[in-house]
Amino acid sequence: MGAPPEPESPEPESPEPEAAAAARAALVREIEESGAFDGEPRWRAAFAAVPRHLFVPYYYASVAGGYERLWGEDPSAARRARWLRGVYTDAPLATRVRDGDLVSSSSQPSLMARMLAELDLHDGQSVLEIGAGTGYNAALLAHRLGGDLVTTVDLEPEIAEAARRHLERAGYHPAVVTGDGARGCPARAPYDRIIATCTLATIPRPWLEQCRPGARILAPLATGLIALSVRDASHAEGRFLHTPAYFVPLRGGTRSGERPRYASSLPRRITQNELFRFLLDLTAGSLDPEEAFALWRREGRPARERFGVTVEGDAVWAWLDSPEGPYAWALG
Repeated sequence: MGAPPEPESPEPESPEPEAAAAARAALVREIEESGAFDGEPRWRAAFAAVPRHLFVPYYYASVAGGYERLWGEDPSAARRARWLRGVYTDAPLATRVRDGDLVSSSSQPSLMARMLAELDLHDGQSVLEIGAGTGYNAALLAHRLGGDLVTTVDLEPEIAEAARRHLERAGYHPAVVTGDGARGCPARAPYDRIIATCTLATIPRPWLEQCRPGARILAPLATGLIALSVRDASHAEGRFLHTPAYFVPLRGGTRSGERPRYASSLPRRITQNELFRFLLDLTAGSLDPEEAFALWRREGRPARERFGVTVEGDAVWAWLDSPEGPYAWALG
């Protein structure tokens, strides 16, 4: 069943401010208890200050046969309260659905906090965000750095425009650009950090060319997060974090497409194992499920941190334990 039409009415400026403030404070405490703010008190301050409800004026909740839209201007007080509770729950929210498929979402706040902490940001550094989404992540970055140091890019004009409106209402002014995230944003380069909020199939070469030496790239790949250190315009390398991550695929010049579907004789308990699924997705096109399982079992069911990615010139490959080791798979 298709999703209901997008709302035409403008988003509320600050609906139910007291309830929203209390819900936001509770969410910040929950994120803090998860350990996502450890060592990064400035991100706690950012999450405490930025009102998520201004960035998610409506979202879609899964129901039998499709999606149900919840929004802050609903005539029903009970449904408005349900919307607000959902906004300040530590969970991802579907914000755009097209023909029954998820197009854009607002990520789980605790995962956002972990990713922002992993960026290892310092005052005065410039950041490129790939995937504007609702604009909430860009607002957190702008709160930390100032809007003039933050650029966010989205391929969909309507998503970029909505993010721009949300940011303006919340009082933040990063650069919001409509464009192919795989190409970066050369007009605003160079960058000290690049963060992607969409799943990749490979590392786009233009990103390295737009980075300063020593820059850090953090991006979802397979079902993990790869953290790359950029040496120069032709070389970057790094390992996966232990954190699992599931995002909408990058659209544009470097696509990840749908998650692979596997025909396998392996038991379901194996194919549904979260770490094994990571290996399957990472080696898609190189290993079939039986080959991947043999490797996974032989190497002691390796966790994400044992895997890494190297970019060297036009070549991009994933590896286990070492870039020069016996296990390597081309990406993209």
